[in-house]
Amino acid sequence: MKFDLHCHSHYSDGKHSPSFLVQRALANQVTHLAITDHDCTAAIGEVKDISAMLTLIPGVEISCEWQRHEIHIVGLCINSEEPQLESLLLAQQAGRRARLKEMGNELQKLGIDGLIEYCAKLTCKSLSRSHVADFLVEKGIVKNRQKAFKTFLTRGGRIFVEPNWCDMTEAINAIHNAKGLSVLAHPTRYPLSKRKLTNLVSNFAIAEGDAIEVSYGNVDLHTQKHLTEIALAKFLHVSAGSDFHDSNAHWTDIGKYPTLEELAKKNAIWEHPKWHS
Repeated sequence: MKFDLHCHSHYSDGKHSPSFLVQRALANQVTHLAITDHDCTAAIGEVKDISAMLTLIPGVEISCEWQRHEIHIVGLCINSEEPQLESLLLAQQAGRRARLKEMGNELQKLGIDGLIEYCAKLTCKSLSRSHVADFLVEKGIVKNRQKAFKTFLTRGGRIFVEPNWCDMTEAINAIHNAKGLSVLAHPTRYPLSKRKLTNLVSNFAIAEGDAIEVSYGNVDLHTQKHLTEIALAKFLHVSAGSDFHDSNAHWTDIGKYPTLEELAKKNAIWEHPKWHS
């Protein structure tokens, strides 16, 4: 079996359709795929009957606030129609739209018009700063996404607007109420010290989180081993996924991440007693 439990479609900040992701997974011999769009489950209904050769795991990635840091919690094996989860995701999407509107207002003050109209044409149902970055590139304001974030979109940037996410415990509870399993996504990508990361994992475990993502695109083997040790010390399972967004990003692909070591495989999320697929 080959799992990829973290990737994104054009319904959030990915570049491709859900059917493209499924075909890519099949081409890469993935047997179990979770499309985990940010605060959105639109992809689930679109692909659930698309291929008998691939097990599709219903998933989502929820943006949360923890001690003034934005972190992401992946939900796997969810019932996407569960009312509490559905309500939370709709609120998150509304917050994203409101934030983007504020960014559009700030851009207008700088003489840059058209953000709202640009976003209205997108397939996306969960708008993000990445879409604002793409707009700025298309308008010729900046050369690339990286420059857009550095100049405009990170904290202290010219149009940065504070997000209004749910807290981590609320996200975990909503996932559990939807019969799902909660995973702390890509822990080393947050700007946290070692002590802060340890505190995050501890708080996640206290909130009854289920697993830590220990292997993902461009993570090294030393980091994977360290994260596995942290997970097992807190009696958490481990998960893995490419965090694939775009086929033009050659460092990542569906199913591409460092292989889990044997100890991690024995404690993989798909071995969890509540796993169902």
